[in-house]
Amino acid sequence: MFYLRYIAAELRQRKGRTALTALGLAVGVGLVVTVTALSSGLDEAQSEVLEPLTGVGTDMSVSRPLVVEGSGEDQEFTPGPGGGLSEREQRRLERENGAVRFGLENLGEPGERFEETNFVSTDLSFPARQVERIAAIDGVESVAGGLTLNAIEISGEVPEEAAEGGGPGLFGGPPGAGGPESIDFEQATVSGVDLSSSDLGLLTASQVEDGSYFAGSGRGEAVLSVAYANENGIEVGDEVTVGEATFEVVGLANAAVGGQSSDIHVELGRLQRLSDREGRINDLQVRATSVDEVDAVAAAISSSFDGSQVTTASDLADQVSGSLVDAENLSGKLGTALAVVALLAAFGIASLLTLSSINKRIRELGTLKALGWTERLVVRQVSGESVAQGLIGGCLGALLGLGGAALIGALGISLDASIAGDEGGFGPPGGGPFGQGAVEQVATTVTLGAPVDVQMIALAIGLAVLGGLIAGGVGGLRAARLRPAEALRSVE
Repeated sequence: MFYLRYIAAELRQRKGRTALTALGLAVGVGLVVTVTALSSGLDEAQSEVLEPLTGVGTDMSVSRPLVVEGSGEDQEFTPGPGGGLSEREQRRLERENGAVRFGLENLGEPGERFEETNFVSTDLSFPARQVERIAAIDGVESVAGGLTLNAIEISGEVPEEAAEGGGPGLFGGPPGAGGPESIDFEQATVSGVDLSSSDLGLLTASQVEDGSYFAGSGRGEAVLSVAYANENGIEVGDEVTVGEATFEVVGLANAAVGGQSSDIHVELGRLQRLSDREGRINDLQVRATSVDEVDAVAAAISSSFDGSQVTTASDLADQVSGSLVDAENLSGKLGTALAVVALLAAFGIASLLTLSSINKRIRELGTLKALGWTERLVVRQVSGESVAQGLIGGCLGALLGLGGAALIGALGISLDASIAGDEGGFGPPGGGPFGQGAVEQVATTVTLGAPVDVQMIALAIGLAVLGGLIAGGVGGLRAARLRPAEALRSVE
């Protein structure tokens, strides 16, 4: 008890030194809390950007992309990363997509009206049973298949030049970019959604902004992207046509960040029948049992599924751009360095103040040693006082850090983030052979927060106590070396 009373008495007697030491530690600790809270807020903001596709960080997307090389008549499909095409796959690709060159000679007699819809894709399709194979991999929680196609509607009047057995060829794109002006092109990306799970797939219930998700079997229903609906003046309750089928629009949804940005979503089986791709899919959404299993699952899928490309949450994080990334990079580099420098400076100031205090207490400490105090007791006394100052500084620093975090939240700082869909998305950069483009860049705005948890506060106080302990150790060793005779001769 005497030890504690002595510490309290010294702190009261030297209020100025105590306050100055505690304040120095508080500033360093408060800056650490604020920077850590800001970093946590930036991480949460990035997670919010990625959440529509990655959920809790355990989701990944699997496809077999093909690259379109060349232009015009020289365009051709080549295998994407991971493997080539067998002859059987090449034949299926040609049957599903048709020839790259599209002619008018088989659409009717010159002057006749025509309307035709083609479903094309630059992702190689594969059997839907691949879902069960991927689901059997260790670490996989669930799998949902999907099919994304570009529905290209070509309509107009067969030109006089389109004589039987010949005629101009069309290579996609708007009128005047490879075809007669009498020919109209309309295109939309369409995704077939596996409705067995509303929280995993090419469209999830959480993405719906207006209206509702598919009900039951989803037969005759469609969910449109907000951007596509606004561009075409479509509202919930209207109808939309895909090929030869008409669907009722039951909902409008936000685009899936980093995924395939489709205009229209329908039930998977219906799109398979419309596009003559029964039992075929070209996308897998896979959820791992935990974040720790993601890398192992991705590696297992890549090794067992030839030609597959696996996109994980970390891959998407690398594709995020905008002010959010700039702020996170600044926080990670400058902010951390600033916090470390401030903390080291606080420790240094505390040590210097403790040494200064020891120099002013030479007579007192010498008297204690003359009365029989050992060096260990002297060091313990000085260290105890410094630790108490560190505890006070830690509590003040925690309050300063909470204030800084609250200020960041009150400012309501908005950050922009976007993910371009070139990698693994639908369509090659610059457009495909039928006029299809790459996935549109998906952009979003998030409000920056600075969350503070109990562990962060405990760590901050612990750092301040550590700083006090370091300062006490330095000062205690200085005091322990004092000789009683010399100390008693000194004048404070």
